Amino acid sequence: MIALLQRVSEAAVSVEGRLVAEIGAGLLVLVGVERGDAEADAERMLERLLTYRVFPDEAGRMNRALRDTAGGLLLVSQFTLAADTDTGTRASFSSAAPPEAGRRLFDHLVSRARARHARVASGEYGAHMRVSLVNDGPVSFVLRVPPRGAAARAAPQSRQG
Repeated sequence: MIALLQRVSEAAVSVEGRLVAEIGAGLLVLVGVERGDAEADAERMLERLLTYRVFPDEAGRMNRALRDTAGGLLLVSQFTLAADTDTGTRASFSSAAPPEAGRRLFDHLVSRARARHARVASGEYGAHMRVSLVNDGPVSFVLRVPPRGAAARAAPQSRQG
């Protein structure tokens, strides 16, 4: 699972001219679900989102997390984050989760976020959304929780012969 988090002073999502979500100060998080992601990966990502220190303390250092500030959390699905852009001039989406798996895990992430944090909003999965934000800083980070078993699949295999 991949998340592009942005510290914002405000953010909103509209679909077909209809406002579907908005927050004041907090985090706008674009979420990409990868093939092989599971609920445990969404849980780990949520923990990172709630505890990642991106907000300033009294000295101006990024030492406070969303959990500390009680800010808003706006989650927006964005399958293009899982694209392979290493070669060519067109992205490949073979590493993105199939739509039904992506929806299930995104909905799980939103549901668990609402159970653990007071101010949570989300866009509409699969919709053409217009996302507006005022990036505060600007401060943006990419967080990744590799799909379970990804490390084992990526490990070089010894050859015999």
